[in-house]
Amino acid sequence: MTVPLLALLPAVGDILDKIFPDKNAAEAAKVRLVELAQQGELARLNADTQLATAQAETNKIEAASGNLFVSGWRPAVGWICALAVGFKFIGGPMLFMIGQAIGHPVELPRIDTEELWPLLLGMLGLGAFRTVEKVKGAA
Repeated sequence: MTVPLLALLPAVGDILDKIFPDKNAAEAAKVRLVELAQQGELARLNADTQLATAQAETNKIEAASGNLFVSGWRPAVGWICALAVGFKFIGGPMLFMIGQAIGHPVELPRIDTEELWPLLLGMLGLGAFRTVEKVKGAA
């Protein structure tokens, strides 16, 4: 676990007060330390922003591709999730009920939705986020 440098500044400031007996020199050292810490935090934020921007560009290129295996994997995952949820809550119970009604009870496969829901809800959340971006004109 990393500790933000800015969180350590009060303790380091006390140490600087002891190292520099001159109050002006101690204050100058503290100011310089804060500047260095802010530059580090800014560099980290800049790196995170560049990574997110690069991923967004990759996503745009993939979505614009004419190759179904490049641009179609997200919709395919969405359709698989939709089909699984539909079978779990509508199709499966209907088949079971029809089988019971005609005298041929059917043992249907169970779909473990515990792993399916995070995937589906994550995709829906990203889709909603993109929609908000488009409405605001940010995308």
